[in-house]
Amino acid sequence: MTKYATRPTRRAIRLALALTASLAASGVCATDWPATDDGLALLGVNLSGAGFAPHITPGKHGTHYFYPQKKHFKYYADQGIRLIRFPFIWERVQHTLGDGLNFDQIRLLKKTLDLAAQNGQKVILDMHNYGRYHGELIGSSKVPYAAYASVWQKLAQQFKGHPGLLGYDIMNEPHGTVGLWPGAAQAAVDAIRQVDEQTLIFVEGERWSSAFHWPLVNANFLIDDPADRIIYEAHLYFDQDFSGKYLQQASRNIDPMLGVERARPFIEWLQKHGQKGFLGEYGIPDDLPEAAEAMDNLLAYLNDNCVPSAYWAGGPGWGSYKLAIEPRDGKDRPQMELMRKHLRNDCTAIGPTPATRAD
Repeated sequence: MTKYATRPTRRAIRLALALTASLAASGVCATDWPATDDGLALLGVNLSGAGFAPHITPGKHGTHYFYPQKKHFKYYADQGIRLIRFPFIWERVQHTLGDGLNFDQIRLLKKTLDLAAQNGQKVILDMHNYGRYHGELIGSSKVPYAAYASVWQKLAQQFKGHPGLLGYDIMNEPHGTVGLWPGAAQAAVDAIRQVDEQTLIFVEGERWSSAFHWPLVNANFLIDDPADRIIYEAHLYFDQDFSGKYLQQASRNIDPMLGVERARPFIEWLQKHGQKGFLGEYGIPDDLPEAAEAMDNLLAYLNDNCVPSAYWAGGPGWGSYKLAIEPRDGKDRPQMELMRKHLRNDCTAIGPTPATRAD
């Protein structure tokens, strides 16, 4: 099959401009984003063990959930991966709504940022809670907006200015929020900006932040940020029900352009509204060549639009999980080999480029 064509490389121009180019449509600058000799760090990975067993809280580190070690960061740095999305659980960093932050969890999160910085990497801290706290919706009487805003303000006070921090992903995959999510997102952004005007804020959409469904369920979802430093984040999987579980037999019949077609609605929404985007999750089983071809085309399409992404998933504790990108028995996973193919790009700033208007 014909692959999605990427633009020709203009490395000399790119390297000269990568530290100075800015995005007229938003306050996000090229200097906000990690870069390498191969261009901007568009490819990342979710190091996601700290988000394990969310039903067991607070749980025990090393038993129910796992923070990555120095070797995990080094492995991905050695592959050229400079972008890390890092899920954590709200109930672990704040055991009781309205209380202070848990010392041990903050220590572990700071260590995570330290390890990333030591390896030239940047971290997006992702509250992996699906729009809920102990199962109750944010914005409900049991979890008011103020409580959600407060915990993010506390987190920003702890981590702002850390050299390993890239941004705050204020909520993973909100869904079924009965219209409460936009107000929650705005409350979190407002609270963060009271203490941190610089750090990027990543905002996900309703319906599990599906890239394909974004214009349908998030058509007018535009957050007001006084710092103008919002990046909208969508997720994408290649199976029939969009879940990433790849359980249905039909999920094995994957068109090579499926990833591109599922990403396109999100990219076009961003272009229409002059916003910048991030594909925070995507992943494929290791035994599905059709999915590998679709992922190959997707990454080429994202590079062509200068939109960064993070593969799901790596880090400790995954065992034989077919989507895992962590090496096994000292050998790289096939998904990692595919990602290395797309590290090089000629982007000077995070995209996509806004759509031009016909006069």
